[in-house]
Amino acid sequence: MKGQRHATIVAGLGFGDEGKGTMVDYFSRKSGVSAVVRFNGGPQARHAVVTPDGRQHVFSQFGSGVLKPGVRTHLSRFMIVDPIDLLAEAQALRKIRCPWALDLLTVDQDALVVTPYHKRMTVAMELLRGNGLHGSCGMGIGEVMRLSFLESDLVVRVRDLRDICSLRKRIRRIKRFLDIDLARAVSHHGMQDRFKDFTHWSDTATAMQWAQVLHDASRHFRVVGSDYMRDIVDSGSLVFEGAQGVLLDEWYGFHPHTTWSTTTFTNAQTLLREIEFDGSVEKIGVLRAYHTRHGAGPFVTEDSALTHMLPDMHNDDFGPQGVFRVGWFDMVLAHYALTVSGGADALAVTNLDRFRTVSERKICMAYRTLEGDLIERLTTKSELTDLAHQEALTHLLHQVAPQYVAAPTPDEDYIQMIEQYLGVPVAITSHGPTAADKRMRLPVVLAA
Repeated sequence: MKGQRHATIVAGLGFGDEGKGTMVDYFSRKSGVSAVVRFNGGPQARHAVVTPDGRQHVFSQFGSGVLKPGVRTHLSRFMIVDPIDLLAEAQALRKIRCPWALDLLTVDQDALVVTPYHKRMTVAMELLRGNGLHGSCGMGIGEVMRLSFLESDLVVRVRDLRDICSLRKRIRRIKRFLDIDLARAVSHHGMQDRFKDFTHWSDTATAMQWAQVLHDASRHFRVVGSDYMRDIVDSGSLVFEGAQGVLLDEWYGFHPHTTWSTTTFTNAQTLLREIEFDGSVEKIGVLRAYHTRHGAGPFVTEDSALTHMLPDMHNDDFGPQGVFRVGWFDMVLAHYALTVSGGADALAVTNLDRFRTVSERKICMAYRTLEGDLIERLTTKSELTDLAHQEALTHLLHQVAPQYVAAPTPDEDYIQMIEQYLGVPVAITSHGPTAADKRMRLPVVLAA
């Protein structure tokens, strides 16, 4: 390893939308950062970044640090890649004076690929659930992962995009498999008339066209092997960018309202271990000053008045994911997220500027069950072999009532309350959308 290197891993400790993008942008603007590495999720990320000069972009697949010239994006093998949307995002970045994004992009050859057929199936399945929504954002991630566990011929990896003959065969297999699955599900629910529009891609010619589009898109970015991580780490410090939140984790989230992705620090730590990284590593957990949830699932501290008071410009109530909800800070969930993540070295708390408009604050410190029992900690299992424990937690969260205490109004007192209870220092606070709005309370390597 050439000299002392640093790696900062940024993960959300909520249900997503914690402000990971703005924190990655903040860290990426420090000297010596060479690349942002995406280590989970896929194109469903919506990481909003605003630059000090007023440019705005909601990042989907590119790293949220790319607006600083020279900072690369690397999509690791733990990513699910949508090549079509990737090119669309590159075009959007060019429009806000960031023409270098695609030139500084590398994609691991083993990353999985989402196709339009995966997206179609995801949207259809969520609609078929009726009132039992899972909270899918309709980007096809769940279907990609589901098929990857069935057989290798139902998977497209980035390396397959360059071989058009092989790609055509794979796309045909995926189309046939999902056509049969969708027809069976629609028939089971007796909803054939409603889903007529989902059958217009059933011809083989359309499948071949999609294969060609995906192949052509792949020629616009550089595909690399696993050894490439050694090259970028020798070029400077790294920022690892997580997607979604720990409370949506595939194993530790509240099933079935989860994502098919490991949202903890684990994947980033695996990538560093594989290249025998010997520099310093810091795990930064990101939380809002209040909790939010976009889509279905239990939300103990949800408050309709707070939802009305704190709307979010980057999250609306339309689309498969459903409504965006706001609630009070939940110490029980924050502690749970830290525990299942293996802890964090420091916290970053965002949206304090928006929360300042709330004059009478409170924090949930415990839950009260229907039987009157008090719950201050959620139970965890060190090894999960099935999702029964997580399903039980989901049922529990639907039954309990939040137990609040009054919280101080001054930001500093509020932050101290959070860090003292969680036992983790709040190193950075965010008081606005740009990197200039971040304040360092305690030193971390890339914030110094």
